[in-house]
Amino acid sequence: MSFRPIYSLFGKFNYVENGRKSFSLHRLSDQHLLLQKTCRDFAEKELKPIASQLDKESKFPAQQIEKLGQLGLLAITCDTKYGGSGENSLGLSVAVEEISKACGGTGAIVSIHNALYVNLLNTFGTEKQKEEFLTPFTCGNIGCFALSEADAGSDVSALSTTAKLNGDVYVLNGRKTWVTSGIEGKAAVIFATIDKTLKHKGICSFIVPVSTEGLSTGKPEDKMGIRASSTCDICLENVCVPKENMIGAPGEGFMIAMKQLEKARIGIASQALGIGQAALELAVKYSSERKAFGHPINQLQAVKLRLGEMSTRLEAARLLVWRAAVVSDEESRSSKYTSMAKLAASEAATFVTHGAIQILGGMGYVREMPAERHYRDARITEIYAGVNDIQKLLISDMLIKEYE
Repeated sequence: MSFRPIYSLFGKFNYVENGRKSFSLHRLSDQHLLLQKTCRDFAEKELKPIASQLDKESKFPAQQIEKLGQLGLLAITCDTKYGGSGENSLGLSVAVEEISKACGGTGAIVSIHNALYVNLLNTFGTEKQKEEFLTPFTCGNIGCFALSEADAGSDVSALSTTAKLNGDVYVLNGRKTWVTSGIEGKAAVIFATIDKTLKHKGICSFIVPVSTEGLSTGKPEDKMGIRASSTCDICLENVCVPKENMIGAPGEGFMIAMKQLEKARIGIASQALGIGQAALELAVKYSSERKAFGHPINQLQAVKLRLGEMSTRLEAARLLVWRAAVVSDEESRSSKYTSMAKLAASEAATFVTHGAIQILGGMGYVREMPAERHYRDARITEIYAGVNDIQKLLISDMLIKEYE
């Protein structure tokens, strides 16, 4: 099953105020509602019953990922000619939220594969690269994004992985960290510098099969949350990559990474929404069943106040995420809005999951209930694709430029 885009029924810029376009939100389109229901039904049936097991065992949901590929959910924003669903970024947001509501780790796999591998190749890849490395990854194979290094996280220009041209191949050497799905991935987009003195202007991106000689993966990290997704290092020792596997032109790697991280922030913000929504619904249900002083605890003022703030923060973040999704498809630079969305949604998720544990009390602290898993899963959304302190800096820099 695949989905076709309907862009006009959700959001649009419809008037100009003080020289700036203003945004108008409408309901989700029928197409997006269908996508939402499809993802929700799948998540409830296929993911929610096994989410706790996946978390405890750090188990990759291989069968469920294969089924998501069959539904077109591993290539949501990819062109249909390459096997994708041809959806827009709002469709990606809706899908990731519903999947993450059932399992935050699976939501991470789907989000990062879509935004940082499939969409990247769909946008910047050559026809040959798409034929070999995109089409096979729209229905089951997983791709990776290898940018971060031990000393190059927020400061991308400091990366030390090198790419030296030797005849018709580039020879890559270095070590990448925090690679999502690195254990299961079949290919990776790897960033390296052709000249360290050029800093960000020397960064290039390459598409590399994980089976390439000289490429090896480290042991999976033992993470606090999103344990259904693997995270590992990728080591590159004299890895030979054909020149035609460079994505974009020499020196365009930094631009490609930054553009795709904008897309990734929509996915991560949507992941945060799903985790937060699951925690909110759990808290509401538990508070209606648990009794104290002769009444359900949802009649206690303290619980009501907490639920009210949890719900409001989550809904406000959702509107900001959806706005960022629409803006990212309509404007060349959407970094302010995607950073705002990631900041708001991730902080809402940690606030809501914390509140859920408080409402559940002791039951929120034990693994018998999923509240503690939601709490652990939410925390990463404030960290990856740019820690929230960096998001605040990006937002303020863009704001200052707007008013100069």
